[in-house]
Amino acid sequence: MISDITLGQYFPGTSILHKMDPRVKILLTVAYIVAIFLCKYVLTYALMLLFTAWLVLASGISFKTILRSLRPIVIILIITALINVLFTGGEGEPLFVLWKIRVYEAGLWRALFMALRVVMLVAAGSLFLTYTTSPIALTDAIEALLSPLRLIRVPVHEFAMMMTIALRFIPILIEEAEKIMNAQKSRGADLSTGGPVKRIKGLVPIIVPLFISAFQRAMDLATAMECRCYRGGKGRTKLRRYRVGWRDLVMVLLMTGVTLGIVLGNRHLPALVGWGYSL
Repeated sequence: MISDITLGQYFPGTSILHKMDPRVKILLTVAYIVAIFLCKYVLTYALMLLFTAWLVLASGISFKTILRSLRPIVIILIITALINVLFTGGEGEPLFVLWKIRVYEAGLWRALFMALRVVMLVAAGSLFLTYTTSPIALTDAIEALLSPLRLIRVPVHEFAMMMTIALRFIPILIEEAEKIMNAQKSRGADLSTGGPVKRIKGLVPIIVPLFISAFQRAMDLATAMECRCYRGGKGRTKLRRYRVGWRDLVMVLLMTGVTLGIVLGNRHLPALVGWGYSL
């Protein structure tokens, strides 16, 4: 399960998403989140799902990698779906009744929509921000977008650097945790059987060395940055200057078209097809 977590990993490539301006990708991520929360009907969700599938194809990242990255949130998806199914009321007769629990058709639709929303948010956010954007490019993009905050003396460069280092350390810590677990298993530790209390106690020999390793890596990184005379963002120059190109304009137009399609669909779908469940 630990090896399935791909958050923070960067997959080098030459796709249209890889070559986009990282500043535009961050803005498109925000626009994507807004668009997906505007979806209300089956057809608008289908439009968003098709756009997400096209993003995966355009990125060059395999669907297998995307699906593997969703495995750690399966429990969250199941809990979210159950909550929506069990606690959403509806009109008319329920589909079935179990003791005091009534399940309506509206609850099933809401559970499906909420699960799709979480899946697409995780997939698209990973594609735009980490899978196709290097940590250095992401740092420069965050710093550029937050640069107006310098007027009120906000340390923008340091903030962007901390965010990027945190993302970069996620796959490193995951790999370290897997090594520690394998080392403990080779010493006879049982980490996969027993009740919840036993499993929680079994995590102690993993968490303690993992924290020690994390602090040691942080100290090594701080020492390395000091040895290279790092003193923050003041007076620093950029190795690469980003410019908005045709790829960015194409993606912005596509995102705009999808958002307009969702807005128009929410307004006209009930009149066109005569049905539709609204969130």
